[in-house]
Amino acid sequence: MKILMISLGCDKNLVDTENMLGLLSQDGHTFTDEEQEAEAVVINTCCFIGDAKEESINTILEMAQLKENGKCRVLIVTGCLAQRYQNEILKEIPEVDGIVGTASYDAVSHVLEMAMGGTDKPTCLKDINRLPEKKASRMLTTGGHYAFLKIAEGCDKHCTYCIIPSLRGSYRSVPMEQLVTEARELAEKGVRELILVAQETTLYGMDLYGRKALPELLHELAQVAGIYWIRIQYCYPEEITDELIEAVKSEEKVCHYLDIPIQHASDGILRRMGRKTNQEGIRRIVEKLRREIPDIALRTTMISGFPGETGKDHEELLAFVDEMEFERLGVFAYSAEEDTPAAGFADQVPEELKEKRRDEVMELQQEIAFEKSNAMVGRVLDVMIEGKVADEPAYVARTYMDAPGVDGYLFVNSGELFMSGDFVRVRVTGAAEYDLIGEVYDEFAE
Repeated sequence: MKILMISLGCDKNLVDTENMLGLLSQDGHTFTDEEQEAEAVVINTCCFIGDAKEESINTILEMAQLKENGKCRVLIVTGCLAQRYQNEILKEIPEVDGIVGTASYDAVSHVLEMAMGGTDKPTCLKDINRLPEKKASRMLTTGGHYAFLKIAEGCDKHCTYCIIPSLRGSYRSVPMEQLVTEARELAEKGVRELILVAQETTLYGMDLYGRKALPELLHELAQVAGIYWIRIQYCYPEEITDELIEAVKSEEKVCHYLDIPIQHASDGILRRMGRKTNQEGIRRIVEKLRREIPDIALRTTMISGFPGETGKDHEELLAFVDEMEFERLGVFAYSAEEDTPAAGFADQVPEELKEKRRDEVMELQQEIAFEKSNAMVGRVLDVMIEGKVADEPAYVARTYMDAPGVDGYLFVNSGELFMSGDFVRVRVTGAAEYDLIGEVYDEFAE
């Protein structure tokens, strides 16, 4: 069949989508981006927060219309929303023909074929604590020059605002040899940057090897020919070890960049969130990272308006952000998710106040980001070309400080011919809000 695949949510979900594309392709199906041409639609959904849930539901409803107005004969829903609300989806949206859970994406072809063959509402919801079988090579959707490498599934942290453990199960590391094999396959396809993702990367290996094996994994991946950058995301601050810091320092391919979700600075709010750290611990690890790796770029995320957050808590967060001067920072207004402890907490913060506080943190971070961008002028950096600016002698690129989709860009003014994935050495000549401007320095970085 000709399939339209829609991937919603995070980069970890995208890896599942790419694995499903590989499985479906292996079984003889083809793909289209044209809704009216699709004979089947597969939607990989997200429901981490309210906005994501709403987007997933609206997408399902929109695609359901294709069964009336287009060639679509089969609609399959997969991922987190399917795992959490399978009964509601099948009852309320009768156009949906099949369900595939978060740990069952390796059965997507089977469910699709059953639905095509007339089986009524086939559903596959395997144990969420399994790892799906690797039956086919992924089909990359990121352009081919970078790829996300999911090193673990699930989470054991049980933060009070989060539903991930109930949707994705307990923490399960992917065996190291399997990850190295996958990295080699990706490099052979032209991937130059590996971005390591999981619900938490810092605990990689604890379940399999009885130790935090992320540093060892970095050393192994750094040996893969063709890989130029390795980027690490989702490092919980309290789990960052001296061995991990040393691996980031010593392995040339590992970007001096860490994503460390902190969520707040008030010890009281951190306790209510169920976080396993406090402000003093966060300060210590940030100071150590910057002392050991002076040019490191630190990304973090915060939640504004968590239940019980007072004006004093919010001011403490603002003061912390102002002092820490994170290179990259995002803020989400708290979303009360059903079946989480925090949704039942007293002292829920009004929506308008949550958003106001979020905006105040972002306005402060904007000032910090602009100052840091201006401070980059004059530096010489190796950058990865992402693509060409239409009708202009310029290219869009990323520095080691910029993860795709969440951080900024560097625009390279040049009439030379470059391809996506090329590495170029540039001198930064200007800054424009979150983005940088540069020119080719004198040579290729490779």
